[in-house]
Amino acid sequence: MHNRRNFLKNITWGAGFASLGLPQLVQAKPVSNAEQTDAPMLDAGKQQFNMCGFAAPKLDKVRIGFIGLGNRGPGAVSRMSRIEGVEIVALCDKDPKRASKAQSIVEKAGRPKAREYSGNDGWKAMCESADIDLVYIATPWSMHTPMAVYAMQQGKHTATEVPAAKTIDECWQLVETSEKTKRHCMMLENCCYDFFEQLTLNMVRNGLFGELVHAEGAYIHNLLEMNFNKSSYADMWRLKENLRNGNLYPTHGLGPIAQCLDINRGDRFDHLVAISSNDFQMGKMAQEKASTDAFYQEYVGKSFRGNMNTTIIRTQKGKTVMLQHDVTSTRPYSRIHVLSGTKGVAQKWPNPVKIALGEEWLNEREMQDLEAKFSTPLVKHIGEIAKKVGGHGGMDFIMDWRLIDCLRNGLPLDQDVYDAASWSAVAPLSEQSVAKRGKSIDVPDFTRGAWQQNKQVSLTLDGGATTEVRAVAKG
Repeated sequence: MHNRRNFLKNITWGAGFASLGLPQLVQAKPVSNAEQTDAPMLDAGKQQFNMCGFAAPKLDKVRIGFIGLGNRGPGAVSRMSRIEGVEIVALCDKDPKRASKAQSIVEKAGRPKAREYSGNDGWKAMCESADIDLVYIATPWSMHTPMAVYAMQQGKHTATEVPAAKTIDECWQLVETSEKTKRHCMMLENCCYDFFEQLTLNMVRNGLFGELVHAEGAYIHNLLEMNFNKSSYADMWRLKENLRNGNLYPTHGLGPIAQCLDINRGDRFDHLVAISSNDFQMGKMAQEKASTDAFYQEYVGKSFRGNMNTTIIRTQKGKTVMLQHDVTSTRPYSRIHVLSGTKGVAQKWPNPVKIALGEEWLNEREMQDLEAKFSTPLVKHIGEIAKKVGGHGGMDFIMDWRLIDCLRNGLPLDQDVYDAASWSAVAPLSEQSVAKRGKSIDVPDFTRGAWQQNKQVSLTLDGGATTEVRAVAKG
């Protein structure tokens, strides 16, 4: 039927986690997202175990192994080194120089030296280590699912950069492995922890916008020069990703509004449609680069994704979501973040942020009063420290601290494997829709019906907030 069936057929669980290797999965003949069947998600199987609201046993110390130390990984190592209750056990990158460079971050923080892994299969050896509780993945997109699946099979919790998966089959692999192993699989959607997004989520919970009707999100970020820069992404992997046509990077805009809409926790994505503009810049840049540098010749004549993709999602309860993706046009960065309800609206871009609880935008004093009253307990507890530590203005550190505090106190995570799957699934589903001239495509119910009973993401710090932050090491 589809690749997930083959994946399941090749699994033998009886021998334990370690018996489940990934060579067949990694080497399997890829199926393009646009070629997948219209409804590979309509699965009649039953949920093995509900990971929504799952609280794993407490970990006094969270021992972390990092995979991928190029762009995002070093920052994660630095932030985690500031959190008490964390042991940085292992550092892994295909390039041994990157692992060694990250080691200097650990040493500067006054932490014990971590083991270093490198080479094409170093990550597997790292995942097999018995002294690791959490595998933190910051590699190119195509490796997120194979690494997360393998880590969970070795009994590790996983946290992976976005997107968690590239295909619907990969989404199901994450769900089924997490359920089977009872190991967390959290996608590191840091935008859920930005300050305005946290504020508006709490306002939604308190009914200030009434019933949410519509939401908007985006990833609009001019990466044209970076995608063609030889030193920006190893082996030009991100440029190659742009040979797919759809909303390739939906989760930054989608994650926060999905939480506001209680997706997988009272509502779910039902179907979507997507269309893309033509490519007006990437093909031309490939030609220009190749005219003076033969390195770029392989990209000449390729079909790159359109400049702008617009995807519309309808939820089971009749709410709508508009997502946009444009990483080549010349325009300011934006994630849009619009929440429109029966009693009010919030909007983040263009700045300054705006809220209306009627037909007029609130003034500066009224906005300050709302922030004082409705900032989440998480932001009030760690927000100012996070701003000093940094990472996209502090939201990266809030995310990392919250992850560790939940693991140390045996609390459910704010994002679970169903969020990782459903938010990531928008990319391949949008590709299918674009390839079929905007045809409606059904969205999987990765919870297999559990969304109707699953509880909302907790905005309290009940049972947690015990994790301290270390001062910056001197010297």
